[in-house]
Amino acid sequence: MSPISQTGFALLASALMAVTVGFSANAADTIRVRGTVESRDGSTLSVKTREGTDAKIMLKDGWKVSSVAKASIDDIKPGDFVGIASLPTADGGDGALEVLIFPAAMKGTGEGSYAWDLKPNSSMTNATVADAVKSVDGRTLTVKYKGGEKKISIPDGTPVVTFAPATESDIKSGATVFIPSERAADGSMSTLRVVVGTHGIVPPM
Repeated sequence: MSPISQTGFALLASALMAVTVGFSANAADTIRVRGTVESRDGSTLSVKTREGTDAKIMLKDGWKVSSVAKASIDDIKPGDFVGIASLPTADGGDGALEVLIFPAAMKGTGEGSYAWDLKPNSSMTNATVADAVKSVDGRTLTVKYKGGEKKISIPDGTPVVTFAPATESDIKSGATVFIPSERAADGSMSTLRVVVGTHGIVPPM
């Protein structure tokens, strides 16, 4: 993981608090847009979604941008707060699709385990690592959150990232984005947060 100073983490975490809606239980007015940027016209961002549709998202006053940086499963230790998207496995457990290591200042963001829309039947678990056991096939993390506990296997090759700084100039045509948005009654979408892929690392969530 690229080192970021404690001050840098604090500033980044403060800016990232707006992303909480994207890592919380599904709400009727919440939509998570995944896709690539087509263009930006002032406060309107045009995105080609992964489903192939065109989405226009209004950037609210005070909106912020961040990126993700590559991390390693070896960076995860007991006490860390992580967000893990996973799918049920044949043996009855959960297998990770991706792992996000939250900066310490964001511990507790969207805590819990709930349905997620990365893939059909996937879930998102934001929780504190209680134990990390290494095996020949990767690692198994035991994570605890309010009201529950889960064991999630992390196969080798699973994307592991953490948040990193970005600038508005990183939001350019062709850039991969994850945008937790709010959908109004008229169908329009708006957001306070854009997570953009930089340096070849795309948001896996």
